[in-house]
Amino acid sequence: MKALFSELIKQLKDNGMKPYRKEGTPESGWMIIDMVDTVIHILSREAREYYAIEAMWEAAPRLG
Repeated sequence: MKALFSELIKQLKDNGMKPYRKEGTPESGWMIIDMVDTVIHILSREAREYYAIEAMWEAAPRLG
């Protein structure tokens, strides 16, 4: 997770995009890169299964 997080930060900066905020640790299982208009979540397999974010989106009402 740490390597992926670091590489994403590097790639964003190399492409002229500066992250607004960075949160989380590999030990927590969840790291976030906030780009203001976009938020990138990096989750461990265990955190992904526990939080089941995809299931929350499936239950969300659709617009339009």
